[in-house]
Amino acid sequence: MKKEKALVVFSGGQDSTTCLFWARERFEEVAAVTFDYHQRHRLEIDCARNIAEELGVKHYILDMSLLNQLAPNALTRDGIAVKEGEDGGLPSTFVPGRNLLFLSFAGVLASQIGARHIVTGVCETDFSGYPDCRDIFVKSLNVTLNLSMDQQFVIHTPLMWLNKAETWKLADELNAFDFVREKTLTCYNGIIADGCGECPACKLRKRGLEEYLKVRR
Repeated sequence: MKKEKALVVFSGGQDSTTCLFWARERFEEVAAVTFDYHQRHRLEIDCARNIAEELGVKHYILDMSLLNQLAPNALTRDGIAVKEGEDGGLPSTFVPGRNLLFLSFAGVLASQIGARHIVTGVCETDFSGYPDCRDIFVKSLNVTLNLSMDQQFVIHTPLMWLNKAETWKLADELNAFDFVREKTLTCYNGIIADGCGECPACKLRKRGLEEYLKVRR
């Protein structure tokens, strides 16, 4: 696959940055796409832009503000608190249709720039119950994209069956451990690197890091 081109769906967070390094190891040319849906912290877009620039990756930013209008939640409204799901419900950070739209538009962009491979950091192991992070959804959408555009896209999900500790391990194997730890933005409160330590995203990231550091050689 080294001679082919890939497009990484890129937020500047731990998972998508690990996927960016993963793609750079496997494909001759890699581009990244970030979606501006007027998310809670605009710093996310700046972070993604800075990482792409530092790594020399062509970076596209697409306007997805319509998603903000359609899907009020904790990531699009300051007045909605970040809360984990209760009684089997979804967290307040779930953005309905986000990955459906992101991957669909990534497919359109990939077609325009000649990239057959699309890489996303969704994960079914530590996925907070988000239905659009499931393997069955990605496989279904992959088929739909191919049929809708008469293309042969391949959607890659390097983290699908990894927990957060294993994701840290993968970053380490890609010689990106320090980069991911120090320069990515996962925190729902908009704090780069280790974050606030209190929001659900930070707790998950921190727990995985601590688990990995116990066994790191």
